[in-house]
Amino acid sequence: MLKKLSFDKPLYVLAPLAGFTDLPFRSVVKKFGADLTVSEMLSSNALAHGSAKTLHMLEKSPNEDPYSVQISASEVEMAKRAVEVLNEHEGIDIIDLNCGCPVPKVVGHGSGSSLLLNLPLMGEIIKTIKETSNKSLTSVKIRLGFEKKNHIEIAKIVEDSGADFIAVHGRTRAGKFKAAVDYDAIAEIKEAVNIPVIANGDIDSYDKAKWVLEHTKADGVMIGRGAVGAPWIFHQLRTGTKDIDKNLKHDIIIEHFDKMIEFYGQYGVAMFRKHTHTYSKGYRGASALRNSVNSISDIQEYRAVIDDFFINSEIIC
Repeated sequence: MLKKLSFDKPLYVLAPLAGFTDLPFRSVVKKFGADLTVSEMLSSNALAHGSAKTLHMLEKSPNEDPYSVQISASEVEMAKRAVEVLNEHEGIDIIDLNCGCPVPKVVGHGSGSSLLLNLPLMGEIIKTIKETSNKSLTSVKIRLGFEKKNHIEIAKIVEDSGADFIAVHGRTRAGKFKAAVDYDAIAEIKEAVNIPVIANGDIDSYDKAKWVLEHTKADGVMIGRGAVGAPWIFHQLRTGTKDIDKNLKHDIIIEHFDKMIEFYGQYGVAMFRKHTHTYSKGYRGASALRNSVNSISDIQEYRAVIDDFFINSEIIC
């Protein structure tokens, strides 16, 4: 096992989140405390067929070490071909199979949480990834079931198929992102398997992360939506400091903007607007800021506006 990915103490992982956890965002959370970053979910079919857009999404920041690439798959052969493509790329330490995405488009193609309806196929795909991969680790992300929970059965198949660790989102596919997260079920999985278990689902604050770790006895937490607009949650967990200095928040936000411009060029300005909206929540004058940046397209002007706002505006909640 990777020496640089130790489960001796809680692991703090950035969850893959389409449209948000791109290279710039991952590089920022890695710099400020995350142990592990995971690519946005990549289609095995797209990888196997050499999609330029998908291959571009494989790119990682130099500080992403270790680095995990998450793939979706619905067929054993296509999964194998995708892994063979990934084998040609250095700098990838983990291949993660998504067995939890609830999005209809993904499920309709037989991948994501659809695999929870066909556990023998899920097991075969995991085995194929493990046997084909030249990377250090193989991991799997699951939900608790499709319509109903059968989480212990799922987790045991994941373990028996050769996965090195498992991330568990504490809802069924039917629960989408709105049902209450069943942390008791995550604890039951942790008790039932011998591989490390990472807890995921509605972990949106320092206190919640600490509670989930204690309640589930999991080996780490995976945070996705809770890090959008608050990537400093990883700094809080890494340092054990609940309070975050306003100047550190400013530094993280500006670093994120600069990384967006570095990666996307001019287009990064438009892409950063959604981040500006989430970062500014709780600041006095947030509404006026959002309105103003929507009409700014110049890189330096945009940077100057947010630089001034996040240094001088008062946090009111």
